[in-house]
Amino acid sequence: MTAKITRSELQSVLGSAQAPVLIEALPARYYVDAHLPGAINIPHDAIDENIKQILPDLSAPIVVYCASGPCKNSGIAQTALTKLGYQDVRDYHDGKQDWLDAGLPLQGQGVLENTA
Repeated sequence: MTAKITRSELQSVLGSAQAPVLIEALPARYYVDAHLPGAINIPHDAIDENIKQILPDLSAPIVVYCASGPCKNSGIAQTALTKLGYQDVRDYHDGKQDWLDAGLPLQGQGVLENTA
C-alpha cells in the first residue's frame, strides 16, 4: 500500500520535532530551479544502497515528492526506499505544483530570478 501525505499534513509536521526528511525525486536541474524549503535532492533513479550513507536511520520519517500528481517519480522513489528497508516513507503525491498553487514558498535559483 502506498502511504500518502497531503499538503496540509506536510505543513503541520515541517519545522516540528517529527519533521520528515523531505526528498525531491526529480532530476537535479529541477531541484536547482525550485524546490520545497528544506528539501534535499535524490532523483528517483539514483536511489540505491548508497542512500544509507545519507539517511542511515531506516525508521526516520521521509516524504518524497516530484512535480505534480501525474508525475511518477515520487512513487518510484517511495517504492525504492521501502525496498531498501525504510519504514516510514510517504508520498506527497500532488507535489511541487500543489505547493506552488497554494501560494507557499519555494527555494532555488529560478525562484530568486523571478523575485529580482
